[in-house]
Amino acid sequence: MIHIAICDDEEKFVSHLTALIRRYAAENSEEIKITAYYDGLELIEKYDTTIDLIFLDIQMKLVDGLHAAERVRRLDGNVGIIFLTTLIQYGLEGYKYQAIDYIIKPMKYVRLKSELDGFIARRCLEKNPSIYISNDSGKYKVLLNTLRYVETFNRNLMVHAEQENIICYKSMKEMTQELSAYHFVRCHSSYLVNLAYVKGVKKLEITLITGETLPISQPKRKEFMEQLTEYWGDML
Repeated sequence: MIHIAICDDEEKFVSHLTALIRRYAAENSEEIKITAYYDGLELIEKYDTTIDLIFLDIQMKLVDGLHAAERVRRLDGNVGIIFLTTLIQYGLEGYKYQAIDYIIKPMKYVRLKSELDGFIARRCLEKNPSIYISNDSGKYKVLLNTLRYVETFNRNLMVHAEQENIICYKSMKEMTQELSAYHFVRCHSSYLVNLAYVKGVKKLEITLITGETLPISQPKRKEFMEQLTEYWGDML
């Protein structure tokens, strides 16, 4: 489900935008929750951290959209913000608050559809991060949640993914830097493992949920166990 907030002091516009979003949800089989706020102050005081995207009018009577965005960013660094305005210069100023875009009123369905299509596509990529691998056989997109581990192989790397094993010409150092933010950890000079697949560790051997076993080197064991313990703690 996607939670969308509309913050605008014009009730007719809120009703209009709500109808457009509901049309989009029906045509695209998306489950969308809509919450309306009628001033920036109300948005700030009643802010809901489950909100994914805010359509935020810049010109409002009590607290305008720019000030509201500044306060919202302190509460939520990830929520998407699309500013609504009748004046271009205000929209440009809104980019200071990491706005996705700005829309000049009035809102038309074709523009709303374009914005929501883009937002949902980006959201899917963030939820399902991937890497791209090129080799002599072709180009591959590998979803990280299907990648079990990476090992050195004949001066290259072998990427062990759900569907197939893929040769990669990057160095282990490069791959480690690329994947470390996604809970991939070096357990050995020749192995990089996805912690999501680790079932257990016994002495110098890691067992994956697939039944595969990987070596863990003595020099890397302490740091590996610390990161695994932290990861499992976050999952509990």
